[in-house]
Amino acid sequence: MSLHNRPLSPHIQVYKPQLTSVLSIFHRATGIVLSIGAILIALWLGAIAYSHEIYVSLHEILSSFIGIIFLLGWTIALFYHLCNGIRHLFWDVGKGMEIRAVYQSGWLVLVATVVLTVIVWTVGYFACGW
Repeated sequence: MSLHNRPLSPHIQVYKPQLTSVLSIFHRATGIVLSIGAILIALWLGAIAYSHEIYVSLHEILSSFIGIIFLLGWTIALFYHLCNGIRHLFWDVGKGMEIRAVYQSGWLVLVATVVLTVIVWTVGYFACGW
């Protein structure tokens, strides 16, 4: 049997996405988003300390439509990563490993992410007048 006639491994397109695999991919992606956001927070803090003009410029960028979308996405990533990280801590001690519990906790992570994000943005809107 030559190399050209070897059977191929099942391709990713063959598999139906499952909640567990999708949440795992999102956990990794939100880690990347949070890292990018951490750089932005460091720049924002540096701008506060360094120059009022730079701070105002950065504030204008973050107050724009694109800036608000980025901050919303960063907030979603923060709460998703937090909630899913707590879920993983339970798994680390052997709790919730049954398939039903895995799916229940997965859906709980998604609901908690939405609820926490809405709470923070609602409080922020009414407290700061965004």
